[in-house]
Amino acid sequence: MTDTFAKDVLSGLTAEKKYLSSKYFYDDNGSRIFQEIMNMPEYYLTDSEFEILSMQSKQIIDALKFSEPFNIIELGAGDGFKTFKLLEYLVNQNIDFKYVPIDISQEAIDILTNRLKQRLPSLNIRPKVGDYFEILKVNKESNYPSLLLFLGSNIGNYKQERAVELLELFNENMKNGDKLLIGMDLKKNPIIIHNAYYDKHGITKRFNLNLLLRINRELDADFKIDDFDFYCHYNPDTGEVKSYIVSLRNQKVTIKKLNKTFDFGYNELIWTELSKKYDLLEIKQLANMANFKLNNNFLDCKHLFADSLWEK
Repeated sequence: MTDTFAKDVLSGLTAEKKYLSSKYFYDDNGSRIFQEIMNMPEYYLTDSEFEILSMQSKQIIDALKFSEPFNIIELGAGDGFKTFKLLEYLVNQNIDFKYVPIDISQEAIDILTNRLKQRLPSLNIRPKVGDYFEILKVNKESNYPSLLLFLGSNIGNYKQERAVELLELFNENMKNGDKLLIGMDLKKNPIIIHNAYYDKHGITKRFNLNLLLRINRELDADFKIDDFDFYCHYNPDTGEVKSYIVSLRNQKVTIKKLNKTFDFGYNELIWTELSKKYDLLEIKQLANMANFKLNNNFLDCKHLFADSLWEK
């Protein structure tokens, strides 16, 4: 990871417009901070998706139309909070399935596994830490159908071309008839979105600046966190939230493992994250572009969020 991390940091900080990839937010500390974000009252995404998976578990499982034992493979499982109600429904109905949570954080997987073993002792769980696609390649050889879960609006973190590429990779590592349940944040009142991403508690700021601390720790850098701030904005025309780290003064930062010193100008921006919001037509178009058939959209009662069921 460190070699790839180093290369990506070098590419981002030497670009004409500096950027850092949001996929590196999620070291163990970043994963903990993200749990705080999900617990904020303003962060409607968690509660909205939890409502869908809690109140519509039966409808989701019925829509799968699986007539034999199956796998549920969750990509980026985190703490499994939202998925619990779906798993609980399946266990209570004595439905034969295997749950395979995948995450890049060993700590997140350990916490999730221990919690589920306590709360659902009969659950057949096979946790995995690592790269989605290496694990999905193994799954493709399974004799049983699979439901992939890609929840939490993770797909919104990718530019459209990259999102389509990622979804096509999912498709290539699925069998005909396999399903994908994908979380998609919907376009809505811009104020609701602004408050969720530019929170007054400063948690999202800590989440972003933690990436600089990670670079300090893993790449032996000397970022001074107090010399940087956080900013984000939402464009309702494009449906995009863009997040940035802001340099508060002219400064130099040395990253020893890259053997390089970087200049940051006063008020210079480092782009860190994209969070795209969709309407229902855009969801259907995205499914089609990635060679999926859209089966159902499951929405919360306020129509803030959708879990969209696609079929290969």
